Amino acid sequence: MKYPAVLNFDTVLPSLDDFDTIIDARSESEFALDHIPGAINCPVLNDAERILVGTAYKQVGSFEAKRLGAPLVAKNIARAVETMFADKPRDWKPLVYCWRGGNRSGSMALIFAKIGWPVVQLDGGYKAFRGHVNAALEQPCHLDFRVICGTTGSGKSRLLQVLDSIGAQVLDLEQLAAHRGSVLGHLPNEPQPSQKAFETRIWDLLRRFDPARPVFVESESKKVGNLRVPDTVMERMRASPCIALQLSRPNRVRLLMEDYEHFAADPAALNAQLDHLVQLHGHAKIEAWHGLANGGRMPELVDQLLVEHYDPAYLRSIDRNFVQYGQAEPLELADIGPDDFLAAARHLHPH
Repeated sequence: MKYPAVLNFDTVLPSLDDFDTIIDARSESEFALDHIPGAINCPVLNDAERILVGTAYKQVGSFEAKRLGAPLVAKNIARAVETMFADKPRDWKPLVYCWRGGNRSGSMALIFAKIGWPVVQLDGGYKAFRGHVNAALEQPCHLDFRVICGTTGSGKSRLLQVLDSIGAQVLDLEQLAAHRGSVLGHLPNEPQPSQKAFETRIWDLLRRFDPARPVFVESESKKVGNLRVPDTVMERMRASPCIALQLSRPNRVRLLMEDYEHFAADPAALNAQLDHLVQLHGHAKIEAWHGLANGGRMPELVDQLLVEHYDPAYLRSIDRNFVQYGQAEPLELADIGPDDFLAAARHLHPH
């Protein structure tokens, strides 16, 4: 093959998982913002080089910018062939894309084709992919959602994890958003993805689900941390049957102490988050909670937060937003051990 095959995203999509490697030829910051699921980053121009060439384009024109960029592109592709792709066999089939399927991916795909690899270049690049994701998420969602409801600390996320482990279809929005969905939901050392990346993760899961089988999801609000759940997904969730997960308050405190142990080890970080609740509870209450945190009285603090903040807010929200909650199937957990969650998961997914 002398020249790469150039295909649009609608053509590539059915065989997206059949490519040996999906290569994102954009810069590292573009890749970090969002990318096709499963892609690896192999910049034809890195961030600094892209700025250099872009500045030249504006100041001295396209010819000079291309003459400046060509050696950089050639060096970067050569390095990738010598290192990242040195062991690839003759029949290795990569898909290559950049922002719009232009010069960057075109240069890489041409060299790969000249080597003899059956490379495919994505026409329209990431921009075409993003347009497909947007269009797909704007379509009404017809999946059979089963919404797991329950007050804070009742084990909804743990139940979703166990359901996933036994083969049920699970849309874990908090896991996809890297956030636990409340004022204390920030995960240590794990920033949230961009909004685009969050939507890509959702799209990639939705497209794989069997519509004949239920999809288990937690009763989230419209936002998970700083990220917004697509409207069509939220509308479908709010109209779906509910499961009311129930756990005693002492066990909920125990579970939260396990899940939020990073706050127990860092009262200052916890207090900084509690400060966001001043408008709801007043300075005196927040100062009292600060005192409990600083004094190591974490179980007492967690119990007060459940009774005075989380439970009232959750119950108001669930009644208002999930229309079938009044007919929810009750599901009671006796304890928070692995066997308890496994039994609950098998009750919901007995296959």
